[in-house]
Amino acid sequence: MSDRQPLILAIDNGTQSVRALLFDTRGNLVGKGKQEIEPYFSSQPGWAEQDPDYFWDNLGKACALLWRTTNASPQQVVGVTVTTQRGTVVNLDADGKPLRPAIIWLDQRHARVDGPLKGPWGWLFRLLRLEDTINRFREKTQANWIAQNQPDLWARTHKFLLLSGYLNFRLTGQYRDSVGSQVGYLPFDYKRHRWAGKRDFKWRAMPVTPAMLPELVSPGEVLGHLTPAAAAHLGLPPGLPVVAAASDKACEILGSGGLHPDIACMSYGTTATINTTSRRYVEPIPLMPPYPSALPGHFSTEVMIYRGFWMVSWFKKEFGLRERHIARERGIQPEVLFDELVNSVPAGSMGLMLQPYWSPGVKQPGPEAKGSIIGFGDVHTRAHIYRAMLEGLAYALREGKERIEKRSGVKIRTLRVAGGGSQSDAAMQLTADIFGLPAERPHTWETSGLGAAIDAAVGLGLHPDFETAVAAMTRVGDVFQPDPTTRELYERLYSEVYLQMYPRLQPIYRKIREITGYPR
Repeated sequence: MSDRQPLILAIDNGTQSVRALLFDTRGNLVGKGKQEIEPYFSSQPGWAEQDPDYFWDNLGKACALLWRTTNASPQQVVGVTVTTQRGTVVNLDADGKPLRPAIIWLDQRHARVDGPLKGPWGWLFRLLRLEDTINRFREKTQANWIAQNQPDLWARTHKFLLLSGYLNFRLTGQYRDSVGSQVGYLPFDYKRHRWAGKRDFKWRAMPVTPAMLPELVSPGEVLGHLTPAAAAHLGLPPGLPVVAAASDKACEILGSGGLHPDIACMSYGTTATINTTSRRYVEPIPLMPPYPSALPGHFSTEVMIYRGFWMVSWFKKEFGLRERHIARERGIQPEVLFDELVNSVPAGSMGLMLQPYWSPGVKQPGPEAKGSIIGFGDVHTRAHIYRAMLEGLAYALREGKERIEKRSGVKIRTLRVAGGGSQSDAAMQLTADIFGLPAERPHTWETSGLGAAIDAAVGLGLHPDFETAVAAMTRVGDVFQPDPTTRELYERLYSEVYLQMYPRLQPIYRKIREITGYPR
C-alpha cells in the first residue's frame, strides 16, 4: 500500500461496539479496530445508562487495536468522521465535563406530564386530538425526566448533546454536530433541518434552551480539527479535519448506495429498520417525521422495529448455549450453526407466526403493543422459534415497505440489506422470499462506517460529489433471489395471517396493560 494513498478514519460508536475503520477512496476497508462495549448499566428497572467517558476510552482502545493490526500508516489519514447510535444524550457542565451518565436510547423511564401544554399549542393539540401523541413525546423526553428528578444537576447543565455531539466535542473542542445526527427528543425541526423556530411547541414541551445545543453543520462539512489531546488518543497527527457525517442508520443507507427513493435499505441491527432516501419530506407514519439523511438536504423515510435483531441476540443468549459451546469447540462462529438451525426448518416454520413487538411503539404499533407467537404445536422446537423470529422481523419490515410506498407514491424496486444480521445467508434468503425481491448484500457489512467515510470523502474533495463518491465507494456483493414456491407460501402467511395479528391482538394487549401495568 502506498504511503501516499489517502485514507479516512471513520469512528462508528454503535450500541454493542466501537469500531475504528480505515477506508480508501474506492470504499475498501483497509483496517479495522473493534472494541466490544457494555451497551449500558441499569441501576433501576428499565433504566439504561453509560458513562460518557467510557465511550471515549473505548474509542481510544479501538484505534490502538486498529494501528496494531493494519499495515496502513497514521500519516495516510487525511480526515476523521464520526457516526453513532441515535438518541443517547449527555449533560455537560461549563467545563465540558459530564454531569451524569449518558441516558442510552434503550432507556424506558418516563417523565411526568403535568397537564396540557400552556398557551395556544395546548388548545390546538386538544382540537386536533393529538394530546396523547404529544404527551408520549413529553414522557419520553430525557431532558424532562432529568429536570424533574435532578433539578440541581439540570440547573448546572451547560450543554445538552447527543452522543455524536459529545464525541465531536472531545475530538475538536468545539460544540458542533451534524444535522444528520439529530435523531432524538430535542427541539429539532425535521422539515427544515435546523433547530426549531422560537414559536415551535417543542420549546414549551421541554426545558432545553437554544444556548444548551450545539451549532449544526451539514453532512460533509468540516466540524473542526483534531486537538493535540484527541490526536494522541486516536494515534493520529494533530490538526486533521473532522468532517460531519450522520447517525448510524443514515450512514448505513448511504454506505449501501441508497441515493434514490426506489432503493430500500434495510438494517438488520439492534434496531431493525427499512429506509428510503428522498428529497421530499414524507412521513412514513403520520406524525412520525422522516429523519435527516447522510445526504445533505435529503430525508430518510424510516419504519423501525425497535428491538429488531436485539431479539436474535436475546434468543442466542437464552436458548443458544448448545450452539455457542459447539462453535467454541470447532473454532467457528456461532452464526454458522444458527444458520443450520434456520435451514433445518421449512419456510413458514410449520405455521408458527411471530409478531416482533418486543418493545412498545408510539403509533403503529402503539404504546400498548407486546410481542406474540401463535400457532404452536407439538412439532415445534426452538429451531422453529428461531426461524419464526427472523420471519416475523421480515414480515414487519415488509409492512414498513408498503407504508413507505403508499405514503411516497414511489415503488421500491431494489432491496439492500446491511447490519450484523445481514451476514446470515439464511436471513437474507428468507428476506428475499418474503419481500418477493432480490435481497442484495453490500460489499462490506461496515456500511455505517462506509457511509460516514463517503461524507468525509466528498467534504474533503476526494470525490467531487455524492453521486460520484457512491458510485466509486459502494457496490453490491452477494444477491439472494426469491424462490417462487416459497414466495407464494410467504405471501399467503403475510397477507392472511401476519397482517391480521396486530388488529386482533391489540384489544388483548390493552387489557394486559390495564391489568398488569406493563408496558407502562
